Amino acid sequence: MGGRITRPLTVLQLLPALNAGGVERGTLEVAAALAGRGHRSLVMSAGGRLVAPLEAAGSEHLCWPVGQKSPLTLRLVGPLRRFLAGQQVDILHARSRLPAWLAWLAWRGMNPRSRPRFVTTVHGLNSVSAYSAVMTRGERVIAVSGFARDYVLAHYPGLDSGRVTVIPRGVDPAEFPRGFQPDKGWLAEWYRRHPQTRDRYLVTLPGRVRRDKGLHDFMVVIAGLRARGVPAHGLVVGDTRGGGQRPGRDLRRSIATARLDEILTFTGYRHDVREIMALSNAVVSLSRKPEAFGRTVNEALGLGVPVAGYAHGGVGEQLVQHFPAGAVPPGDSAAMIDRLARWYAVPPSLEEVRVHTLEAMLQGTVELYQALALPGESCEGRP
Repeated sequence: MGGRITRPLTVLQLLPALNAGGVERGTLEVAAALAGRGHRSLVMSAGGRLVAPLEAAGSEHLCWPVGQKSPLTLRLVGPLRRFLAGQQVDILHARSRLPAWLAWLAWRGMNPRSRPRFVTTVHGLNSVSAYSAVMTRGERVIAVSGFARDYVLAHYPGLDSGRVTVIPRGVDPAEFPRGFQPDKGWLAEWYRRHPQTRDRYLVTLPGRVRRDKGLHDFMVVIAGLRARGVPAHGLVVGDTRGGGQRPGRDLRRSIATARLDEILTFTGYRHDVREIMALSNAVVSLSRKPEAFGRTVNEALGLGVPVAGYAHGGVGEQLVQHFPAGAVPPGDSAAMIDRLARWYAVPPSLEEVRVHTLEAMLQGTVELYQALALPGESCEGRP
């Protein structure tokens, strides 16, 4: 790709819904960047709490059930094909498997000379299957980390490495400035609702409440810190809806049984995760399964808050690159307890830590769109 198109583009991003999560946040960020640069930004999903900010930033939302797991969803292929042609969409960008199947089935039935260019993003390390393989069918495949790129190339040998572009997720230093502190009003309300967190060594586990996010390990870590004399309190900050209600309920029962309810707090979904992380003494990533990327690792480090995480997958890649002191052997809760106890005694310095920026992510994505939309641009190994 030797250049990039300069005319305004029409870009359609597809994902199941707009409630919470890294995929959703990334969609909104790219949408806002497109609108801010004079392009037409369209997002298609079943809707959710993030539709309002999406539209406020200049994008159009199309409420289609593209993530509904039902054979009837295939009826959307024809209408989607007509929509793409009628709206003269330049870039069709799928961010999840079922929407990607709909997009690909609609796209492949269009005239190759006039159809949009097809992009997919590998946000997660999906199970290897024919169903997941659709995320490798983009004319360009964006991987959110080097680990995600290596994962899809290893498991889908038919994928041409030249079609894969690594664009790490980034943090906006204006939104997550180094040394940021919540204002007095926020702090007063926080301590009114959560007095148990005052004068404690706060350790935060952000993310959707799911078993594979390391919730049991988190309970062990907080209890272990308390046993070593650290006045630790754990915060579980995340939505239960995306990963199902049961894991959160089961963990609460375990906490009550072990009488740990006074040293662990579930906040549920919060709009102010930045403030909570800034208030924290440490942020942890305890996923037992490797993840493609850890957005909150970037955000916490950007704020100057130390992060300790299991050093595998994209999280391990980020820590090795930006904050090696936070890398802990995967699954080793004893090592995690030891690391945090040492940080309680002597807080680590983050003065030299730098993270991937949001602007670099957005610039890389928009430039990929523009280059792909160039007249006559070809894709070797196009699916």
